[in-house]
Amino acid sequence: MIKKTTVRKKIKFVIKRWAKKHGFLRVLKSISREKYAEKISASLIYALLSSIAVNCFFQPGNIYASGLTGLSQILSTLSERVLGFGLSIAVIYYLMNIPLFILAWKYIGHKFTIFTFITVTIGSLFIELIPVVTITQDPIINAVFGGLIMGLGVGYNLRNNVSGGGTDIISLYVRKKTGHEVGSITMAINVVIMIFAGLLFGWKYVLYSMLSIFVSGRVTDAVFTKQKKMQALIITSHADKVIGMVHKKLHRGVTCINNAEGTYNREQKSVLLTVITRAEFAEFKYWMKKTDPAAFVSVAEDVRIIGRFVDDDH
Repeated sequence: MIKKTTVRKKIKFVIKRWAKKHGFLRVLKSISREKYAEKISASLIYALLSSIAVNCFFQPGNIYASGLTGLSQILSTLSERVLGFGLSIAVIYYLMNIPLFILAWKYIGHKFTIFTFITVTIGSLFIELIPVVTITQDPIINAVFGGLIMGLGVGYNLRNNVSGGGTDIISLYVRKKTGHEVGSITMAINVVIMIFAGLLFGWKYVLYSMLSIFVSGRVTDAVFTKQKKMQALIITSHADKVIGMVHKKLHRGVTCINNAEGTYNREQKSVLLTVITRAEFAEFKYWMKKTDPAAFVSVAEDVRIIGRFVDDDH
């Protein structure tokens, strides 16, 4: 008879070998403690807000969210009507994300996948643990407040460059492979959600769900717009170090103006110009402090770009 300790050792060995082979441990070591704290706090806030939106507004009001959350609601409702018992929304949502984790790890990025996995895991747990509470039976109030709270969670998540999984992964994969924006994919999923909302609850709930998705989208844009461009002007005495950081960490180009002179103490400086997305700002700020804490940095928001700019923040 094989001892339990021997089995545990073999399992640990297999997991360790898999992690080493796929670079999992190397990726974890490359992420700073500050990044962990920042992104996990964003994941927790997103998980709390999204679970409140789903369990306190969407479910009591028969309102469907957008993306995979909405599809999970549909499958849960169908299972209740066909099987006689409702499958957990959290479990369905998590299972649908598992193949997407594999896709993201292979084609999008390891760090992105790790934090997406953490976010989806915490979010699923919160949806499962927070009880369904009926605050109001008014579908319009449920649609507006559910969309508002969900939009706040998604916007805060994106602001910290963290993904909630689902259609985000599909969109990034297609964009990486084709170079095209893929809003049509999200739109197609939402159309399916609307059709099922109409068939299951009546077509008036299609309007309520559309209202919720609209409010959620507007609030997300108000909190954070992923495609917003920012121009950073950097005055530094260590131009090579800063340029190397921007190239290596952010994969952005830099325009350098040498032999600039500060009028206060007549020191020779370099002026660097680079354009980043709003999603990259937190990372840019973090690495600037690490690379040259004495640099003067001025950031202009929502700049317009004419010419080639690769909008890929992952």
